Amino acid sequence: MEVNVRVMNTLFCAPCPEEFNWVCTCKIAKEIWDKLETTHKSTKHVKEMKINLLIHDYELFSMKENKSMKEMFTRFNDIVTDLESLGKAYTNGEKVRKIWRSLPRVWDSKVTTEVKYLDDLSFDNLLGSLMIYEIMMKRDDVDDTKKMRGVAFKVEKESQDSDDDDFVMLAT
Repeated sequence: MEVNVRVMNTLFCAPCPEEFNWVCTCKIAKEIWDKLETTHKSTKHVKEMKINLLIHDYELFSMKENKSMKEMFTRFNDIVTDLESLGKAYTNGEKVRKIWRSLPRVWDSKVTTEVKYLDDLSFDNLLGSLMIYEIMMKRDDVDDTKKMRGVAFKVEKESQDSDDDDFVMLAT
């Protein structure tokens, strides 16, 4: 009985005022605990449904077009963190492999060169490596667009039948 009173006192002091109103009529500590658990963790059925939805998001996860590597990792980390808080955890290797599989085709050369290091690669090191590669890809894209310059020449026809001027574009 004494332990029950101590636990009840602790549980009455812990919640915010709104939560206190839900538990203030409870007679035993277990009843308070169950109500607080239901409000914070939800019921077992709701928890399982959340896990199923998050696993679905995890399985279908892929990098979205026009998103940076950091944005992709943030979105992925949110899914994994929510799953871990609900009791479903993935190993470092599973997360690294999932990220590799979620990359678009333009990343294939990076994936092929580093596939042998996947077992030794930490999740954070993977982020750093991919961010560096992303920066290099963007730099190469800028260099390629600078190289694509065109020159236009006016072409005159020998015949006088048409007044249309034609232009020819040459890439340098």
